[in-house]
Amino acid sequence: MFTTRPEIAGTFGVVATTHWIASQVGMAVLERGGNAFDAAAAAGFTLQVAEPHLNGPGGDAPIIINDARAGTQHVICGQGVSPDAATPERFAALGLDLVPGTGLLPAVVPGAFDAWATMLRDWGTWEIADVLGFAIGYARHGIHLVPRVPATIETVRPLFEEEWHSSAAVFLPGGKVPEPGRLFARPALADTWERVLREAAGETRERRIDAARNAWYRGFVAEAIGRFYAGDEVLDASGRRHRGLLTADDMARWAAPVEDPVSQDYHGHTLLKCGPWSQGPSFLQQLALLRHFDIAAMDPLGPDFVHTVVECAKLAFADREAYYGDPDFAQVPLGELLSAEYNAARSRLVGERASLELRPGKIPGYDPQVDHDAAARTSLFARAPGTDEPTVARLGAVGGDTCHVDVIDRWGNMVSATPSGGWLQSSPVVPELGFCISTRGQMFWTRPGHPNSVAPRKRPRTTLSPSMVLRDGTAWMSFGTPGGEQQDQWQPVMLLRMLHHNMTIQQAIDAPSFHTEHWPSSFWPRVARPGKVVIEGRYEAGVLEELKARGHLAEMGEPWSEGRLSAARREPDGQIFAGANPRGMQGYAVGR
Repeated sequence: MFTTRPEIAGTFGVVATTHWIASQVGMAVLERGGNAFDAAAAAGFTLQVAEPHLNGPGGDAPIIINDARAGTQHVICGQGVSPDAATPERFAALGLDLVPGTGLLPAVVPGAFDAWATMLRDWGTWEIADVLGFAIGYARHGIHLVPRVPATIETVRPLFEEEWHSSAAVFLPGGKVPEPGRLFARPALADTWERVLREAAGETRERRIDAARNAWYRGFVAEAIGRFYAGDEVLDASGRRHRGLLTADDMARWAAPVEDPVSQDYHGHTLLKCGPWSQGPSFLQQLALLRHFDIAAMDPLGPDFVHTVVECAKLAFADREAYYGDPDFAQVPLGELLSAEYNAARSRLVGERASLELRPGKIPGYDPQVDHDAAARTSLFARAPGTDEPTVARLGAVGGDTCHVDVIDRWGNMVSATPSGGWLQSSPVVPELGFCISTRGQMFWTRPGHPNSVAPRKRPRTTLSPSMVLRDGTAWMSFGTPGGEQQDQWQPVMLLRMLHHNMTIQQAIDAPSFHTEHWPSSFWPRVARPGKVVIEGRYEAGVLEELKARGHLAEMGEPWSEGRLSAARREPDGQIFAGANPRGMQGYAVGR
């Protein structure tokens, strides 16, 4: 099987991320005695500087960890909640049928800082000053700009110049788009982090980390966000100007919760995901459906495999649309959705031809609602710069939308994290801080009664979806990918090929992949393209023709355009393996 690079192998530790600098930062921490949690936090903060079009300090970060000493796994929910003022009535009063995809209105409490800090405090060993030191150095002195960053800035340059002047001050230095390959500094961001560290006083490492958290959520960072969001009205994707809803009090009342993961057993392995406040359980549902098909007998690059996986994804994501939401606010029937009986019945809906319907299952006592027509009601301003979440499949091999971090250390500690949000193109920079805030609130519906309806202090149903796999009850693999809706499409393809077709991590990442856009997108303006399937350009032409013959609205994408996966696994003999995506020439795995 062809691979673009070797699968990394070692016994000391490995790091795989979507940017080589972050991977090397994580490895530097391991080399200096840090554990996987220290390394992942340092890599995560570095990604906020290295990939500002894909994540930022004001973004989100769901994390799954394995604590090797305790033999336990945990989810650290770095998905912040909506403001107290975010209600269906508030958006109706503004004449909005959907939460805009850009600007101030879709802001939620930025969860990434507290997620990384909580992991560092409770499972790490390093001081927060040492962990942040790498990112501060790059922000202060400059980091190498990959081509996609200036390309993204260029798409929103008129918006910055005409409307979002605080963003122009940061991302158009000297009034120009920065050149690729040059060093790009973020002095205001470096100042913010350094002030956080100055205020991070305490007698113990844990108290110093908590003091940093207080500076962020109950100190000067929260106050600056509150002032900016209550200030001037800002142009957003609705075509109008609005003030924000997020306040300093919203920040102060939130902390990243630590939860148990949800799970599904599949062919001798157990997959762990975040709860139904994410789309993660849709991956579990797909495995429950795919159990009823002989995947091992299928050619992993053939039409039967694509057809079966796509049709099962349609069923699982239909249930995501109908039933998923923050379980603190909505009763999500996750036990029924993941049950063997329910999915045995659902699997019988998969036939020889593609379905063009969106078919959520029927669960007694529930009224599944799916909005098929949201995009049709949206204004033409939907095509404005900064809207939607660009994915590698849409933008070609240099595109992206999110980041991912996998780390395994020599003790068997493991981290899978998918940081995102706070993209430079989606909301204006908070001038005093040098960064912008997550617009994840666009994932809410504004109509009352849906499990994912907007409500005060509620988590939007995010697409961010890290993964971890246990083998014989022991943590085996950490993996994930950017990609919005595609995250829990590309990841199942990778895992199936490893479990059923004996591919290594790197082989499964390199192999051509695919996705469907059958259901409404989680991102504004919520476009659905029933029946559409895109297969990577390296598939045989006959695969495309067979899919069309089965009724799929299939098309061939560009070569090397599907997926930005990375992964790391640990075997019983102590060897640790890792691989990363070659698409975009940016992701790398390192280790020894």
